[in-house]
Amino acid sequence: MKYKIWLKEWMNNYVKLSSKSRTVERYEGIIEYHLIPMLGEIEISKITPIMLQRIITELLLKGNKRTKEGLASNTVNSIINVIQNSFRTAYELNLIRYNAAIKLKRPKSIEKKVDCLTIIEQKQIEKEVLTTHKPHLLGIIISLYTGIRLGELLALEWTDIDFKGGILHINKSCYDGMKEDSSFGRIIDTPKTTSSTRIIPLPNKLLSLLKSHKLTSESPYIISKGNRIISVRTYQRNFEKLLEKLNIKHHNFHSLRHTFATRALECGMDVKTLSEILGHKSPIITLNRYAHSMLEHKKEMMNLVGKLL
Repeated sequence: MKYKIWLKEWMNNYVKLSSKSRTVERYEGIIEYHLIPMLGEIEISKITPIMLQRIITELLLKGNKRTKEGLASNTVNSIINVIQNSFRTAYELNLIRYNAAIKLKRPKSIEKKVDCLTIIEQKQIEKEVLTTHKPHLLGIIISLYTGIRLGELLALEWTDIDFKGGILHINKSCYDGMKEDSSFGRIIDTPKTTSSTRIIPLPNKLLSLLKSHKLTSESPYIISKGNRIISVRTYQRNFEKLLEKLNIKHHNFHSLRHTFATRALECGMDVKTLSEILGHKSPIITLNRYAHSMLEHKKEMMNLVGKLL
């Protein structure tokens, strides 16, 4: 059986039955863009470990078909996941006598540098959002003070807020993609991971803003334009335009999440609490991602102590 035939069989009968739609979409992209062109015509039983490892090396060196540059290690690791999972299932079904992908050497994943707004930039953005007549931009303030992801923000409904208890429930996310009817639009899904389902206590200032916003809202969604939903791409672009207006250098919307985490650590929030608010699987992830922010905070504390000596 050619590898491309097995990949189609594996996707239709194993992956799609047990995976989130976004995972399926990502796997299909990897298969179509990388695996079929490089391995599709080869019999799966004739694919060897060294053949797979050479392909991984090639992807790292010149895997980007547009720029001819190497792919990021995290991207290559995602491709390896698809290869290994597809080979593992084939081996378990006795379609191959040996799992050639079991000993693939993975590139080291590199943690991206945290992109964070300065306090001055943050205050500029807050002032602009609160004085402009564009209620949908309130989502920027929500993200700055809760650390939620863009997909989680745009999926929020008014029923997700307990105004009496001052609590925000994160139980779903959304993204732009192909829907079941083959149209392109918003897809509501479960959160990124099981730990992403969480509750977040809301600061009094933010709770007050949300109460005022609800009085004029025309939609079941907290963030909308009138009664119309806003796509992930559109909201990201709205944020970019706001930065351009304020002459602030480019930041991805995700930088708001990093800004929240950095400010929280600067204010003395413990790592475990921050990890739970961010929806990380483990405090270790939080610790590794924001180690630099914590180090800067420790330096400030040590300097403060030094002044007392």
